[in-house]
Order: sequence, then structure tokens, then C-alpha cells
Amino acid sequence: MKISARNKLPGRVESVTRGSAIANVGVLVAGLKMTASITVEAVDELGIKEGSEVILVIKASDVMLAVAD
Repeated sequence: MKISARNKLPGRVESVTRGSAIANVGVLVAGLKMTASITVEAVDELGIKEGSEVILVIKASDVMLAVAD
């Protein structure tokens, strides 16, 4: 697979929580847990399950920071 995105993080699926249309996929990346929300159909088509090796592809138009007062 080739993709133009630069923000690609390899990880391992820790959990898949399926809803009626959307699934939340918890992925462990370098010791940090990240969550991707994708369609249930995509989970099935990609064969995603706990223990699967995946690549998170991140596209964000904005990244914000906050500090505590």
C-alpha cells in the first residue's frame, strides 16, 4: 500500500467496540492508546480484531493546545 499521508503510526489493536454503524477501535501506539472511529463495515472488510497490526493514518486540519490555569 502506498499513501501520500505523512502521519502514519504503526500499532496493535487492543479493543473493538462495535455500535450499530460506528466502531471505536483502540490502538496501542508506542505505549499510548489512540482511538479511531470507523464504520462497522470497514472493521469487517479489513478484518480488524484485537491483536491486529494496523497503521493509523492521521489527517487533521487543526491541532490545538491547552494549558491549565
